[in-house]
Amino acid sequence: MKQIFALLSGLIFGFGLIVSGMSDPAKVLNFLDLFGTWDPSLAFVMGGAIAVTTPGFYWLTRQRNQPLFHTKFHIPTRSDIDAKLLGGAAIFGVGWGLGGFCPGPALTSLPIMASGTLIFVPFMLIGMWLARNTPDLGRAKQQGARS
Repeated sequence: MKQIFALLSGLIFGFGLIVSGMSDPAKVLNFLDLFGTWDPSLAFVMGGAIAVTTPGFYWLTRQRNQPLFHTKFHIPTRSDIDAKLLGGAAIFGVGWGLGGFCPGPALTSLPIMASGTLIFVPFMLIGMWLARNTPDLGRAKQQGARS
């Protein structure tokens, strides 16, 4: 049941991306072009998503001790801002600005085999792999100093 619910959630999310036009990199790039062909519709899509998600998370986490298909909620607990977070956000922003995609819309656009997607997705996957498999140098230095 967990996999079926995950599949349905992903399909609904992907459909929403297509309907809102977020799978079109030109729409994203036009949003970032403040002094050219600026298109504010991305802000409305993000605002609508936040307006629906925030009360939903609040209601769900207050009403239930655990989700329907898992043993616990996976809600971030860290609130610190470190170099790894800032660096990752900068890399994400540069990739988003250059390619016009973030991970969800890139994967949603993959079936149409657009050339930008065929370049973006492999590099996105390489970046995800590197982020997961590269040691945190800051922590490695701290642990080395303690030894």
